[in-house]
Amino acid sequence: MVFSTPIFLFYFLALTLLVYYVVPRKGRNVVLLISSLFFYYWGEREYVAIMFLSTAIDYTHGMLVERCKKKGNDKGARMAVATSIIFNLALLLFFKYWDFLAGSLQAMGLTFMPVLNIHLPIGISFYTFQTMSYTIDVYRGDTRAQRNIINFGTFVTLFPQLIAGPIIKYKDLGDQINERTTSTEKFASGVQIFMVGMAKKVLVANNVGMLWEAYKAMSAGELTVLGAWLGVIAFTFQIYFDFSGYSDMAIGLGRMLGFEFLPNFNYPYISKSITEFWRRWHISLSTWFREYLYIPLGGNRCSKPRWMFNLLVVWAATGIWHGASWNYLIWGLYFFVLLMLEKFFLLKVLNKAPALVGHIYTLFFVVVSWAIFAIEDFAQLSSYLKVMFGLGGVPLMDAKLGYYVTSYLPILLVAAVASTPLGAKLYHKLKTPAAEVVCTVLVLAGLVVCTAYLVDGTYNPFLYFRF
Repeated sequence: MVFSTPIFLFYFLALTLLVYYVVPRKGRNVVLLISSLFFYYWGEREYVAIMFLSTAIDYTHGMLVERCKKKGNDKGARMAVATSIIFNLALLLFFKYWDFLAGSLQAMGLTFMPVLNIHLPIGISFYTFQTMSYTIDVYRGDTRAQRNIINFGTFVTLFPQLIAGPIIKYKDLGDQINERTTSTEKFASGVQIFMVGMAKKVLVANNVGMLWEAYKAMSAGELTVLGAWLGVIAFTFQIYFDFSGYSDMAIGLGRMLGFEFLPNFNYPYISKSITEFWRRWHISLSTWFREYLYIPLGGNRCSKPRWMFNLLVVWAATGIWHGASWNYLIWGLYFFVLLMLEKFFLLKVLNKAPALVGHIYTLFFVVVSWAIFAIEDFAQLSSYLKVMFGLGGVPLMDAKLGYYVTSYLPILLVAAVASTPLGAKLYHKLKTPAAEVVCTVLVLAGLVVCTAYLVDGTYNPFLYFRF
């Protein structure tokens, strides 16, 4: 089930909120667990069994880790953590990467792994990371094992962030799972945040996404240099507003239910370096890899070659996490090279240069990275990049470019401004009574306009569902 659908808004969400606030507080996690399982079952049917299995494995292993720790059996605790990690990684590797590996091997003439045409369970990359971090945190002493299976199941299946994040660690949410506060003010702010996310997704991401789809569908012979750049700039806006919009909706839904989720984006396109960009983009994923991969590998408290190896592993994992395709691995390694250059000398140069230079540099390499990310077919990717950089004698522009610029310029300008904190700053400068009125009007108008778009439109993808 997708957030940006009338079925979710006017049936599932309305009914869930009604029952959630009618039942006594002690029964609210039961309501969330049942509704979250139904939410997932709506789109995946038999794969809901994976959710039950993952919940059972990590629930029992969390208690086993804590029991071993209390008895001073550190070896047993480490074995329990390792078993949990192996299970979660095996689950992810089988469903997400089996066919990718099998196909790659068969392309080299090795046929011992058959291609099974496995359907990728929605959100598996997100919820396996969440449950995997739970037993690790119990072992580290960062959280206590959850002994209530209903409460733990609620954490695993919580529908606002179940299928596309943000990645929530149990140590950040455990206390709220057990006990949380709700209020009219908190609910109202949740509605506001949700509608901001909805507008990002429906009004901006969907519209610029159609421009990218038009250019992506063109053959190399139909593309021009400026047209190829226009297409990938459209995707640059689409993926940001699609994913940050989903994250906002998840945060808003969480707040309606009394939860506080950490922010997942912080205006990444205003960054002045690639290093800063990754502090602002998909914050929950970057944090997860830093805490559960980079630091355990040794972080930067080691020799320089080992430190570089640690970063290489992290960025290779970051790339391949996004999808079972070689372009994602290349995308991750692309950022590894840029970050290495920055850490060795480029950041010093950028810090001395005017801010505008840093912005232009960052946006240039980020936009190029999205071309690598968006096109999985190597032949098409190679052709597209060649056109972007004017290789092969391609024309600079054509009549189609003028048509697309004229048609999409308003939404591209809106996207460019909305990618900055300008709107938020203007809103916060308003006096409180005026701000409340403006906010109420915008929320109602956003709901009406977004609903009209959803009822009338057919293009409504969520890019990160496939991850």
